Amino acid sequence: MGLLAGKKAVIFGVANEKSIAWAIAEAFKREGAELALTYANETVAKRVIPLAGEAGADLVLPCDVRSDADIKAVFNEVDKAWGGMDILVHSIAFANKEELKGSFLNTTREGFAMAMDISSYSLIGLVKEAAPLMEGREGSVLAMTYYGGQRVFPSYNVMGVAKAALEMSVRYLAEAVGPAGTRVNAISAGPLKTLAAAGVGGFNQIAGHVAEKAPLRRNITQEDVAGAAVYLSSSLARGVTGEIHFVDSGYNIIGL
Repeated sequence: MGLLAGKKAVIFGVANEKSIAWAIAEAFKREGAELALTYANETVAKRVIPLAGEAGADLVLPCDVRSDADIKAVFNEVDKAWGGMDILVHSIAFANKEELKGSFLNTTREGFAMAMDISSYSLIGLVKEAAPLMEGREGSVLAMTYYGGQRVFPSYNVMGVAKAALEMSVRYLAEAVGPAGTRVNAISAGPLKTLAAAGVGGFNQIAGHVAEKAPLRRNITQEDVAGAAVYLSSSLARGVTGEIHFVDSGYNIIGL
């Protein structure tokens, strides 16, 4: 009997087999959860649909999180198929690549709005529609963040501001849906080689520094994050909400 046996999980953000969201999907499946995956566009669909088949996902649905209509459509389908859900995973972030290089002064008004909409507001939009389906089920909402939302990292720029907004949204959402028994937390993962990380200037230097200075003297793996996701989404964490849980080999505790 797995830790998530009988649970129904909707996962946003699988892009390919190296995605944090995909590692979480695999771990959830091993622990007994039923899965629904979403994809942002047809290009991503070509990678996600085969993965969904591997994981035995019940639903594979299109969703551009910039669209309230798309979000509503996803949860309508979830409601029709399952009649409710237990876990929501938000592993979505985007900023224009040119704004993740050099100075923060490169940030444009349009780029700022896009990063905030996709990387931060989307969590609020998803929880709005998911909340009625999770009410009274001891549900768990889980977002993915990074230490760049709390401290300055080279070239992380507007994404750091978006992650800061995401982390504060986690806390406000935890209070908003807590009376219905739903928990909201985030995992702050250390640097990982993913499709999203490839767009951050100086990523390899950041990863090398973390591996050298973190207490565990290594970078994390996708499986490290997935393990924490299982814990936070299971009944083992039923008293935990509004938290930013670090999975970064301890790097966040280091000063000099």
